[in-house]
Amino acid sequence: MTQLDDVVRLVRDVFGPDDTIGVYLHGSAVLGGLRPYSDLDVFVLVRRRTTATRRRALTDALLAVSGSGGPGGTRSAYELTVASRATSAPGRTRPAASSSTASGLREAYQGGQTPGPGPSPDLALLVTMVLRGRTPLVGPEPGRVLDPVPFEDVIRAMAAGVPDLLAELDTDTRNVLLTLARVWVTLATGDIKSKDSAAAWALDRLPERHRPALAHARAVHLGEERECWGPLSPQVKPHAEYVVREIERLLPHD
Repeated sequence: MTQLDDVVRLVRDVFGPDDTIGVYLHGSAVLGGLRPYSDLDVFVLVRRRTTATRRRALTDALLAVSGSGGPGGTRSAYELTVASRATSAPGRTRPAASSSTASGLREAYQGGQTPGPGPSPDLALLVTMVLRGRTPLVGPEPGRVLDPVPFEDVIRAMAAGVPDLLAELDTDTRNVLLTLARVWVTLATGDIKSKDSAAAWALDRLPERHRPALAHARAVHLGEERECWGPLSPQVKPHAEYVVREIERLLPHD
C-alpha cells in the first residue's frame, strides 16, 4: 500500500462516502515530480464543514502515516487541505472554507492543538493547481466539481501571502526563497511552475549578486547539496527584497 492509498483510506474513514466529493493530488507530484524535501500535497473537497471531532481524527490519522520530510526518509510528509463547498451552479462547486494540516506542525498537533476552520488565503491558488493538475485519487475530474478561479484572485492570494513568507525567512529560508520565485514567475507569465522550475526561471533573470542564495535553495531542494546557509546568510535578505520588489512591480495597481 502506498502513501496515497493511506491518505485515501483515512479520508474515507473520517468523512465517509456521503460527505466526500473528491480527493485530488497536486503540487510537486503533479507539476514536475517529488523532490527530497517535497510534501505530498492533497486537496479534499467535502460537502459540509468539518467538525472538531473530524478534524482531530484526521490530524491523528495523518500523523500516523506521514513521514517527517527531507532526504533519507522512506515516507514523504503530507500537506493536506480540506475544503467545504458552496453551490455555485448545478453540479459544480466553489470551495468556501478550508483547514490545512501539515506534518511540519507535528509538535503543535501532538500538544493538543487542532487546526480550525476558516477562510484560507491560499485557496484560490490551491484550486487552480488542482484544476490544472487533473489528478483525482477519488471522485470525478476536478473540472466537473470545481469552478475555475479568476486569475486576479490567484494574484491577490499570492500577494496576500508574501508578508507571512517574509516573516519566516530566517526559520524556513529554503522554502521561502523557492516560494517567492514561484510567485514571481506566476505573476510574470501566468504559469504555475514547480519550485525548482520557478527557481530556474528566476535565476536567469536575477542580477549576479542575487543568484547564490536561490541557487543554493534550488540545489538543496533537488538533493544536490546539503543545506547550509552560514556563508550565504548575508545575501538572503537582499535577495528576498529584490524579488519582492519585482513582485510588487508586477502587481496590478488601482
